[in-house]
Amino acid sequence: MQRRIVRKLDLEMLLSQVAPHPTPKPSLEQYTIPVDVAATMLYIAAYMHNDIVGKTVLDLGCGTGRLALGAAFLGAKQVLGIDVDKTAINVASENSVNTGLRDKVQWIAADIDAVHGKFDTVLQNPPFGVQRRKADRKFLEKALETSKVVYSLHKSLQKDRVLINKLKGSGNPFVPAFPSPFLKNHVEERDGKIRCVYAMLMVIPHMFHFHTKRKHEFVVDLYVIERK
Repeated sequence: MQRRIVRKLDLEMLLSQVAPHPTPKPSLEQYTIPVDVAATMLYIAAYMHNDIVGKTVLDLGCGTGRLALGAAFLGAKQVLGIDVDKTAINVASENSVNTGLRDKVQWIAADIDAVHGKFDTVLQNPPFGVQRRKADRKFLEKALETSKVVYSLHKSLQKDRVLINKLKGSGNPFVPAFPSPFLKNHVEERDGKIRCVYAMLMVIPHMFHFHTKRKHEFVVDLYVIERK
């Protein structure tokens, strides 16, 4: 039987109901993933690569649950969200109730080192390492340890204004990109293989005292990684 494809607009409406962290911490880089980026990431995973519908999904560093809840909404068989911040997990739990997905996602307040077992797919928006260098490496290593396929966002090395304008004006929310040589080596040293990379535009509003602009727009790369 063919599975129903969820409209992207309906997914975005669901994700817009997910409340952000009330008191985000700069040290943990707690930027809630924007609705458009989350929806595109989930759509790529679900319908371009068939890695969500009917699958077991793990959201590492889930925050208030936007990716985890989106995966459940699209038809994941089982979803687990884990975050070290108890406040984030409490908000995620409330979000699951408000979106009608309470019975479809489990939440754990713990460091990601607490995760054991195997999942089909990991979704993650890890710290980019702005506050703590290489903070994303720990997430990549745990993701490769626990899943067959990883969808992971990382700040792009590309700062080209032409690329940003292309993403803003083309109507296409992503374009193919090349992987960072360092991340490529890091993944391959841990028996992983980068299947593809997609560049997307991310816009973050003014959140912390050290932000000097009303909003900050930059390119992020979505890495699709599989275990060898």
